Amino acid sequence: MTRRLLESLGVATVFATVTVLLVNAVPVGGQAPDRTAWGHPNLGGIWLDVYSTPFERSTEFGDRELATAEERAARDEARMGNQGRNERGGDGRVDVAGAYNAVYTSAKPAGPRTSLVVDPPSGRIPALTADAQRLIELRREWTLMLLRNTETCQSAAAGCPDGEYGPPSPRRFDVAPFYNTGRMNRHDGPEDQSSGDRCMSGRTPDFNGFRRIVQGGDSIAMGYDTGQGQGFQRVINMSGEHPASHVRLRHGDSRGRWEGDTLVVDTTNFSPKFPFRGAGEGLHLVERYTRVDADTLTYDATIEDSTVWDAPWTVRQELKRQSDEENRIYYEPRCHEGNYGLPALLVGRRVDEQAFEDGTGPNPFSMDTATCVQGL
Repeated sequence: MTRRLLESLGVATVFATVTVLLVNAVPVGGQAPDRTAWGHPNLGGIWLDVYSTPFERSTEFGDRELATAEERAARDEARMGNQGRNERGGDGRVDVAGAYNAVYTSAKPAGPRTSLVVDPPSGRIPALTADAQRLIELRREWTLMLLRNTETCQSAAAGCPDGEYGPPSPRRFDVAPFYNTGRMNRHDGPEDQSSGDRCMSGRTPDFNGFRRIVQGGDSIAMGYDTGQGQGFQRVINMSGEHPASHVRLRHGDSRGRWEGDTLVVDTTNFSPKFPFRGAGEGLHLVERYTRVDADTLTYDATIEDSTVWDAPWTVRQELKRQSDEENRIYYEPRCHEGNYGLPALLVGRRVDEQAFEDGTGPNPFSMDTATCVQGL
């Protein structure tokens, strides 16, 4: 708790500093009103991707980047017709299937583009390397091993694809052969839980489309709102070099520079404990922000990790400026799952283990607490 408080105070100090700088960023000497006192385009404010766009392009579109009006209307109708998970599981066993219904979900209108990925021209992420595929298979085997004694595997449910049903594996108490970020059927400690359960699912890069930018002369702060209170703050230094390669940070080390009117942010030194689509230590991220007009900010992000993908790939979003007045209050993201749910998961598992030892309950490894008898 103390560490979290200090970290929060540190972020607050940075935001307070750059906020003061932003307030002083008034037009000078004939500069256009959309520039700061330092002569750079003013990116400060709240920006949002107002459209819903598929991350990768459906193969039926080929290399076509833009959707027709009819295609957008069809996507809107399909989404609006599904108002959320308003019904329980069909077989009655999955009671949490309707936990988040239409009241808790929103639907943006379909955007003009057929995918967020714009390079390669196919709009699809390049192929995984052999090493990345092996790691995926290793994670899959580990997950299925812990599910082997559950009803999920016994009934050949979606959560146990091609898995084997049988007694609990003798490997079930082994140390995982990778740093776990997903949900698996074991609760020996926090590292057995998913990043979301631990309130650590926020990732860089983030394509949920929300930015709150506070701009200073030597640093720029960005606030991200994502994932049920799992937002985060990110500070971009406008000078200096990346630290030594052994220094690893959750959101990497970001260094910015201006290329004309485009802010370019180069980020390296990512931690392997917070991977983005499998990329960690080898991840190199280059982002470009360009203010097109008073209400539009284009954002391009090129992702590269030769240990994960065969080639670099690029995502593009058009962010629209939001009202500062209507959004003047910004509450600190709070993820209660990590504060309350995670300790309860661990305590509950200890209770189940004691009941099994006393002969009054089933083997905890026969209960699926990872997929809810649905899917991984």
